[in-house]
Amino acid sequence: MTPAITRRPPHRTAGVTMVEVIIAIVITGILAGILTVFISKPIQGYLDSVRRAELTDQADVALRRMTRDIRLALPNSLRVTTTATTTYIEFIMTSAGGRYRDTGDGSTGGDFLSYTTIADTTFDVLGPANPAIAPGDFIVIYNLGPGNAPVDAYTAPAPGGNRATVLGIAGNVITLTANPFAAQTPPLPSPDARFQVVPGGTQAVTYACPAVGNPPGDLRRYWNYGFTPTQTPLPPASPPASLAILAGGATCTVEYAANASGRNGLLLINLTLTQVDAATGVGESVNLSQQIRIDNAP
Repeated sequence: MTPAITRRPPHRTAGVTMVEVIIAIVITGILAGILTVFISKPIQGYLDSVRRAELTDQADVALRRMTRDIRLALPNSLRVTTTATTTYIEFIMTSAGGRYRDTGDGSTGGDFLSYTTIADTTFDVLGPANPAIAPGDFIVIYNLGPGNAPVDAYTAPAPGGNRATVLGIAGNVITLTANPFAAQTPPLPSPDARFQVVPGGTQAVTYACPAVGNPPGDLRRYWNYGFTPTQTPLPPASPPASLAILAGGATCTVEYAANASGRNGLLLINLTLTQVDAATGVGESVNLSQQIRIDNAP
């Protein structure tokens, strides 16, 4: 009997067909598309939040810088002007203050500040002189501000005014280059014998910001340009020291009430900061407001 012959099935090579590859690619693409739809929006939202947080930090730092400076403003020296393109906040910045020896303070001796003798250029500070006072600084007394000559520190100190230049300091004695107070007509001493010190290297300060309705630009600080009787757009003929507090993207609206409550003024600054992503063209903006109380008691 002839044994049965067993036939083995033909050997098949293991592998992936082209059809299977195409199906896998299609399924992967579908899954990737689904994931993109659900993940892209949260990621974009996170990136937007990061941009807004960065803008908020920049605007907050700028407003804090402005607030710190403006709170050092000489009483009744802050003034605000808005042109077609720019808002200007100007003030005379102080660094120190004190009391001078006056005939009405009960003193029986010492060097009084003279309001009658122009040649008398020295006076005693009650107590030790503030170490912040240096030659070249300015002494200002009883500032009532623009329109109130002779007690307007923006006007020229001679032949009468309330701003004098410090020549030197010895102990508690201050020597002036000239005595404009004795040339005042009428004389207007401080009722409390107070004076303020304006640093010679700072003098008047201006913050300039593009007004709302104009393209965003720099929020810039100017200083050390002297004193101008009327507020004029900057920079003046001789360019002053300046610094971009915010380099681009800023617009401002400013409101100022000089006598909001008694001797206190109130300054409202509304700052908008905008940033446009160069790659995507997407813009983000934040708006911060700051109220600053101004002490206008001379």
